[in-house]
Amino acid sequence: MVLIAFGLLFYWVITQHQKSQAAAAGGGGRRGMITGPVPVVPATSKTGSLGIYLPAIGTVTSVYTDSITAQVTGVIAEVHYREGQMVKKGDPLVDIDARPYEAQLAQAQGALERDQNLLAEAQMDLERYQQAWAKNAIPRQTLEDQEKLVLQDQGTVKNDEGTVQYDQVQVGYCHITSPITGRVGLRLMDPGNLVTANSTTTLVVVAQMQPITVIFTLAEDNLGQVLAQMRKGAKLSVEAWDRTNTTQVATGRLATVDNQIDTTTGTVKLRAEFQNANGVLFPNEFVNTRLLVDTLQNQILVPSSAIQHNGDTAFVYLIKPGPGNPNAAQGSSGSSQAGGASPSGGTSSGGANPGGGSRKGGGSQASGTGQQGSGNASGGANGSGGKAQFHVVMQIVKTGATDNGWTAVTGIQSGVQVADSSFDKLQDQSDIIISKVGIPDTQTTISGESSAP
Repeated sequence: MVLIAFGLLFYWVITQHQKSQAAAAGGGGRRGMITGPVPVVPATSKTGSLGIYLPAIGTVTSVYTDSITAQVTGVIAEVHYREGQMVKKGDPLVDIDARPYEAQLAQAQGALERDQNLLAEAQMDLERYQQAWAKNAIPRQTLEDQEKLVLQDQGTVKNDEGTVQYDQVQVGYCHITSPITGRVGLRLMDPGNLVTANSTTTLVVVAQMQPITVIFTLAEDNLGQVLAQMRKGAKLSVEAWDRTNTTQVATGRLATVDNQIDTTTGTVKLRAEFQNANGVLFPNEFVNTRLLVDTLQNQILVPSSAIQHNGDTAFVYLIKPGPGNPNAAQGSSGSSQAGGASPSGGTSSGGANPGGGSRKGGGSQASGTGQQGSGNASGGANGSGGKAQFHVVMQIVKTGATDNGWTAVTGIQSGVQVADSSFDKLQDQSDIIISKVGIPDTQTTISGESSAP
């Protein structure tokens, strides 16, 4: 008898516990349901132009990059530049000890002066011999020998002049100046280091910064669009964006297209030129580029985030004034489902009747539950006498080009409002309220777009 009594007591405790859990779950589910209008962030379609861009990845490349090496052998006497300094064409960079070459130049100049005087003496003798030959005072052989002697001295003087010019060039090689205007890199040689002529050791690197170019590649399938615009004389704009493709760095112009396609990749190289006045583009930097090949005018534009997809069909939710009509969306002409709202004026079993039924206390009492306001909660949310101020209508659209968060569409007019949030809670004819913050979408497709209801 004790065991039977204990078993009955245990059964009763377990039964009461299960009933309490079921009641708690039912109440929580009802509290978690959205029974009123859905808060929606609106967006407005507009008429505007939309650019057709070809995206690509590119590398910033200097127009000129000079790696300067020594052309004479000697000891570095002085380094004039600072690391990272902006230099102009002709500014001094490095001085090599020029004294040995200056001495050779002095010797060449002395030999030149000596041979010039010997030439002058031979020319005077030639004039005397010509006068004497005119009076038959000397044989003709003596005159001809003097003429050839003058020619020999002229050749010697010309050789000396070449030697002097060569030595002057060698002395000039000892004073290295910048061949271009640009930015100097890190110091690679210090005073006192010995450098040799025609060595591969680089003394300094100078890279042009303004203007600067970006080399990028495009697929050969897109080359026809670019060449067609270039034949018309159009100056195609190129935008440079940072590595994350979120910030535009600079805007330039397409300079040229390479003369052949890379058969291994099926791409062609293009070069765009940027003024780079603020120096934001740096040589060998990775950038994302966008080449503008065409501009579409008078397009109906909507935010790309407002467009939803159901398979291959694209649609938007148009915002309309007044309450929605779920019966029209569901193909029903009678009353709505039990416990739901009836915006069209029919009666609702156990729910609110904002169109024509009783809504005492802001909502009818559900049978046996004592819960009020479980139908259309717009009577308290909107304050409009139990009717929603807005609803949405699903409208199929055809999408076109997309740029900067806007998409060109056909199927709607300019200036209409569309829903731009809360897509997981929306369906055709859903009642909504205009809000600055919508309900976050949780169900998304593989492509990241909200699923159709």
